[in-house]
Amino acid sequence: MQKNRRNQRPHRDGFTLVEVMIVLLIIAMIAGLGVFTLQGPMKKARERTAYNYVKELAGYMDIYYGDVGRYPTTEQGLAALVTCPSDLPNPGAWGGPYIKHTATFKDPWQNEYQYASPGRNGAEFSIWSYGPDGIDGTDDDIGSWISSLDDR
Repeated sequence: MQKNRRNQRPHRDGFTLVEVMIVLLIIAMIAGLGVFTLQGPMKKARERTAYNYVKELAGYMDIYYGDVGRYPTTEQGLAALVTCPSDLPNPGAWGGPYIKHTATFKDPWQNEYQYASPGRNGAEFSIWSYGPDGIDGTDDDIGSWISSLDDR
């Protein structure tokens, strides 16, 4: 008995383009939701990292002060924690390097930490990050003058 080809159903191997596109769309939606969900915690983690490092740098400045008897000038900046400033009256008093390398002077947004002496609000020095927006003087700046991230 010979089979009629018209009555046979074609054998399918694989997926149609529409099926593949639907699966890719679902995967993209799930990935997008994951990224959107993680943005808030990632922002807070970066802010916390910047805040903690500003406080750590301020601690190194206090050690520098204990050795040298004054804080670095604005011009000497944070680099004074890595290399002895050439204009120190008594270079032998410098007990550094206090930090191993300058790559640590970048905040989580890859901007340089800032240093000024005298500092803001009457402080002897200030260290700060421009924060997520990368602009100085905005509400999201993270500096040594704040006691917690909630004080900004």
